[in-house]
Amino acid sequence: MAARLLLLRVLQRAAPRAPARAPATGPIRALSAGGIPTDEEQATGLERKTLLAMKRGEDPYSIFKPKRNSGTREDPHIVPSIGDKRLVGCICEEDNSTIIWFWVHKGDSHRCPQCGTHYKLTHHELPH
Repeated sequence: MAARLLLLRVLQRAAPRAPARAPATGPIRALSAGGIPTDEEQATGLERKTLLAMKRGEDPYSIFKPKRNSGTREDPHIVPSIGDKRLVGCICEEDNSTIIWFWVHKGDSHRCPQCGTHYKLTHHELPH
């Protein structure tokens, strides 16, 4: 019996031990230098400027739905543009499937030739 205990003790000391693992706290991140970076952390250049502008609540490329105005001469729909003119499509009635296309130029507001709704061009600066 004593020989058996002695043999177990020798085998335990001779066996390589695995290092103790720290318990995981929070989300598991794979890479050794801090984990997998997020989109914001690894974005560079124009993509980074766009992500930061969207985080601040800005619309860098006019991709969000524009604010609806009344469409009168005093309160026209705002059309952002990086140039001096822009092509606009007006669906004059909700259930209409026809789009009335016309150009809106820099300056005063312009009317839709079909329904009379007013549109005004405003300059929009790109983030780069």
